[in-house]
Amino acid sequence: MPHLSVHVLESDLAGRETTLIRRLTDAVVTVYGEWARGLVDVKLIGLPPHRWGIGGAPAQAPAPSVTFGIKEAAFSRPDSDEIIARLIAVVTDAIVDVFGERVRDGVTVELVAGVAGRTGIGGVVVAS
Repeated sequence: MPHLSVHVLESDLAGRETTLIRRLTDAVVTVYGEWARGLVDVKLIGLPPHRWGIGGAPAQAPAPSVTFGIKEAAFSRPDSDEIIARLIAVVTDAIVDVFGERVRDGVTVELVAGVAGRTGIGGVVVAS
């Protein structure tokens, strides 16, 4: 299941939540296919400006940051380089569609592997 956690300033997020969830879900579906739509899990984390720091000081206008959790196996597929590049591109485009072109150069998308046997759902270890 693709998990996306988005950190963004609360003031930038307010009123855009539904659109952002929809655009991020659509972006993932363009790479994985329609079968994945019901599995995309998006968490929006709005931060007040004084709780986001860069370089030892509160950030002035940070671009959204996305942590994208996917199964570790995605990184060992023969087409992994292409899939990773496409996911980063479509997620960045979705963020830009919602927040505007001004954020593009600062959007961070970090793909994080969910390792089999190190994740649990409902109190049970997930083996694959």
